[in-house]
Amino acid sequence: MIQINLVPDVKQELITAQRVRTSVVTGAILVALAAVALIVVMALYVFGGQTIRGAILDGNIDSEQEKIAAVPDLANTLTIQNQLTKLDETHSNKTISSRLLDMLTTVNPDKPNNIKTSTVSLDTESSTVTIEAQASRGYSALEVYKKTISATNVEFEQDGQTEAYPLASNLQVTDTSYGQDASGKRVLRFTLTFEYPVELFAYSSKNARIAGPHVQNVTDSYIRIPQSLFGDRADDLKEAE
Repeated sequence: MIQINLVPDVKQELITAQRVRTSVVTGAILVALAAVALIVVMALYVFGGQTIRGAILDGNIDSEQEKIAAVPDLANTLTIQNQLTKLDETHSNKTISSRLLDMLTTVNPDKPNNIKTSTVSLDTESSTVTIEAQASRGYSALEVYKKTISATNVEFEQDGQTEAYPLASNLQVTDTSYGQDASGKRVLRFTLTFEYPVELFAYSSKNARIAGPHVQNVTDSYIRIPQSLFGDRADDLKEAE
């Protein structure tokens, strides 16, 4: 069978181009319609669905607030609960400053090198103790006092083990001068400052004790502080003898 193509090549290319154009236009229209539909759906969700959802949630919040407001003594209850949750933290952060007196007793040398304290300052922020005191035996007693403090440790129990730290670091003596005490006796006045480990006054330091060269003082059970430990600050001498 013989077929004769009477349509010229140019005409065939035109028909093919028209078909392609029709397909592209149809696809573009379909994509545009899909995009418009998506925009409409999103607009309905944003301006309709979310508004309805927000209204429902607001209603639930108002309902729960009414239930909470109906609880009697709610403010007092919440305050007590908050305080209870802070108890452990408060206890763990508090300072057992009463151990300061026990420390002063332990580091005070025996007679005749004992000293009398007139003023004690405790700075918990810088972990520093400042002692203003006087010694009747002058510089020799001061040297014994410094060595006693340097040889003293802070011991406590942690996780079933005994831990020990030196009582003092960066020990310094300043403002040394001679004075006259209440009995008219010539004494050496001085100011002694040192940094202590935070475990010394920490609540978490269980069964803490201050161990000196010759004395161990169980700080949490020690009660009696000797009166001879403290005394009035000596008066200035007009002329050093």
